[in-house]
Amino acid sequence: MQERFESIRQSLDAVGQSHVLRHWGSLQAKQRAALLAQLQELDLALLVRLTSETDEAAPVDFAMTEPALFRAIGDPSLPSFRAAGEEMLRAGRVAAFTVAGGQGTRLGWRGPKGSYPATVVTGKPLFRVFAEQIAAAEKRYGRVVPWYIMTSPINDEETRAFFQDNNWFGRSPRDTLLFPQGTMPSITLDGKLILESPCSLALNPDGHGGSLRALAASGAVEDMKARGIEQISYFQVDNPLVKVIDPAFLGLHATAPDSSGEMSSKMVRKRNAAEKVGVFCHHAGKTIVVEYSDLPRALAEATDPDGMLRFAAGSVAIHAISVAFVDRLTQGDFALPFHRAKKKVPYYCERTAATIEPSEPNAIKFETFIFDALVLTKQSLLLETSRVEEFAPIKNSSGEDSPSSSHQTQSNRNGAWLERFGTQVPRRANGDVDARIEISAATALYEDDLMPLAAAEQLPKRIVSDSDAVL
Repeated sequence: MQERFESIRQSLDAVGQSHVLRHWGSLQAKQRAALLAQLQELDLALLVRLTSETDEAAPVDFAMTEPALFRAIGDPSLPSFRAAGEEMLRAGRVAAFTVAGGQGTRLGWRGPKGSYPATVVTGKPLFRVFAEQIAAAEKRYGRVVPWYIMTSPINDEETRAFFQDNNWFGRSPRDTLLFPQGTMPSITLDGKLILESPCSLALNPDGHGGSLRALAASGAVEDMKARGIEQISYFQVDNPLVKVIDPAFLGLHATAPDSSGEMSSKMVRKRNAAEKVGVFCHHAGKTIVVEYSDLPRALAEATDPDGMLRFAAGSVAIHAISVAFVDRLTQGDFALPFHRAKKKVPYYCERTAATIEPSEPNAIKFETFIFDALVLTKQSLLLETSRVEEFAPIKNSSGEDSPSSSHQTQSNRNGAWLERFGTQVPRRANGDVDARIEISAATALYEDDLMPLAAAEQLPKRIVSDSDAVL
């Protein structure tokens, strides 16, 4: 250990970061080993570039930026692409991939966000919602759909325990692979590494863009190739309305003439200029996503002659990505560009000998974003989808993107499905469904799955106002 310590100390000293070893003399053997393990994982050359601000996402020239082009809802070609996607599923060439590294802190939930009770009546956790969709797809297409789940160091153990406690939601553990994403050290505003405790750096997950490296580092890519998987259905854990398996989107992505089949995305039209979602744009011949906080107000509020937002293509973090594309990108020393964010990071205080929770931003975190991979494709494709059909995220404890707003959107979608087949559904003056309606994936994975139930008169004729209905 002493030789490792001296080697690491010299490397840190060479880049002005040896202060993180100042408590070495007071640490127990296990604490020393833990700290050395963290320090050995550090990419000091990358840290030097980041602290010198020479390795970050390039700024966007907004004078050269236009609204993104996309295929609209109801595109008449979609049914033919659905057939192509279904053939891929029947051949066992599709996997599901959930990015689930977050905790439910903003929701007041103590545990992995995927364990949060998300459905409007029965309160199924997000992971169960996705597992039931995958099970329904497997039954329909007669093939296993492997499920890859990226956790983070802060929730990996709890997530694994949650799956075990829930019997893996009826799935085989061999077809449900969990792995943690990588981490990045936080630094002070003047570029110094931060200790969270005398024996631990302040580390944070490296962002959803780290999912590509994690897929490769964990062995998931090799597992996919061994199984004959060619396409990945990517989605984030906080959206209970996501179509985990969408054959039309997968077929469009993989076979459309205007797609490279490498990475495609879904979008919804923004509610208003202030909505906090990234915006798809066209820049330098490529599709990019600009964070809502980075898009100039003049562009965010710009409208066309019909009064509609010009930059309206909101990112919903749903992508189709080819295994070959991930494999190509992750060869060698690959990393997407890092984005900086000032955050409140707990730090060890020498005076009080305790970890302090700061009240103001005191540090810089580095994250990568999955959508930055779009510019690395030969050609990417963007498909519009309906917000009420596919986007009801649970991010905040109240207001927009909260459990309450998600439950209403879920009921609105399910009510619209039932109305199509003759059920009378109560609605409020603003058009919202005035009932709590839940439809499980086992009952209907897609809207058309209700057709045989309607023909057999197994759907309710009428739903009572302010009632619960579970199908």
